[in-house]
Amino acid sequence: MNMTEQIIRYGSRETCRLGYDKDNQKMAYFTFAGLEQTGIVEHFFSTRYGGVSRDHLYSLNFSYSQGDIKENVDENYRRAAAHLSMTSSDIVCSQQTHTTNVRKVTAADKGKGVVRERDYADVDGLITNEKGIILATFYADCVPLFIVDPVNKAIGLSHSGWRGTVGKMGKVTLDQMQAEYGTNPKDVKVAIAPSICQNCYEVSEDVALAFGEKFIQDDAKAAEYLVRYQQDYTQKDIDDCLMYQKEDGKYQLNLWYANFRVFRDAGVPDKQIEVTDVCTCCNPEILFSHRASRGKRGNLGAFMMLK
Repeated sequence: MNMTEQIIRYGSRETCRLGYDKDNQKMAYFTFAGLEQTGIVEHFFSTRYGGVSRDHLYSLNFSYSQGDIKENVDENYRRAAAHLSMTSSDIVCSQQTHTTNVRKVTAADKGKGVVRERDYADVDGLITNEKGIILATFYADCVPLFIVDPVNKAIGLSHSGWRGTVGKMGKVTLDQMQAEYGTNPKDVKVAIAPSICQNCYEVSEDVALAFGEKFIQDDAKAAEYLVRYQQDYTQKDIDDCLMYQKEDGKYQLNLWYANFRVFRDAGVPDKQIEVTDVCTCCNPEILFSHRASRGKRGNLGAFMMLK
């Protein structure tokens, strides 16, 4: 990329880094060191900064359906593509409805969702092994999943809210990559990008029960996670790692840990999974959050392509 970047610490983990592009109207974005180290991809997760949208959509909004002016969203996509030294015609967008459907993308799909109409629906994950195609998925609290297979030179980018996480979207995407490209989970690098944290994510009993059925309590796995990402912990931290119940009967759910478990259980080595500690809901000044804004928000974008 032809850009000037200044790395800024945001959150406590060095893997998730915030920088900005001086040549692109100071677009602020997050990147992951593990993905960069593969040497085969360009990627970023957007913030609110660097676009032309206004008011509650300020400023880098990637949604055409939240009341924005089309020309503003078009310009935001143009800037996102330019950040990767590409054009809007190189982007392929998901069409998210909280499914675990994954679409194989080829050059024939270029521009869909931005400069061309999509001829598909209900797609929350995208995979490809073709260079120069920018995969794009969208967020305002849900979990972005970046997957890079450096051996077979293939990538996956998936959206995982609570329904997608219960459905183990990370594993579904890996399985599709294995079927199409021969991907072995032991080879991949994964990044779980900025999204809502456990303290902000209150859920009802039916959601908690769905997670309880899919994610059996495993103290050893929780402890290993906490050693890596929290270090100091107690038995209560282990017990509460996936979710805990409050006095009012509601639960606090940890989507970061749940998605880590999905990838770990699918065979991805722990050291190859990077997990954010940046919460969209805690940081509404820099990130769109559906919960923090009570639905009055734009969309963040996850973008990735093979060089």
